[in-house]
Amino acid sequence: MCIGMPMQVTATDPGYAWCDGRGERRRVNTALVGNVSPGDWLLVFLGDARECIDATRALEVNSALDLVLDAMQGSDASAEAGFLLPSQMTSAQLKQLSGQA
Repeated sequence: MCIGMPMQVTATDPGYAWCDGRGERRRVNTALVGNVSPGDWLLVFLGDARECIDATRALEVNSALDLVLDAMQGSDASAEAGFLLPSQMTSAQLKQLSGQA
């Protein structure tokens, strides 16, 4: 499985962008999205930018990734937000999730 990370462009090279996101800095291939500028947001999968996004979408994706990380680490924050990994759900919750009310 591949998870996209929102990253903000800080500098560019031909065909690449230096990006910061989720506590790291990466050189990202931009062949699939074209020209980008510092300040732009990209959704990055395995070192390749797959989509240009806006700051609001970057915040939404980062929030979802934070919930997944919290759930994986057993934090109560994800449960308070109404998010559980399937492995932490009851059989009734799994049935509801799969449409088997």
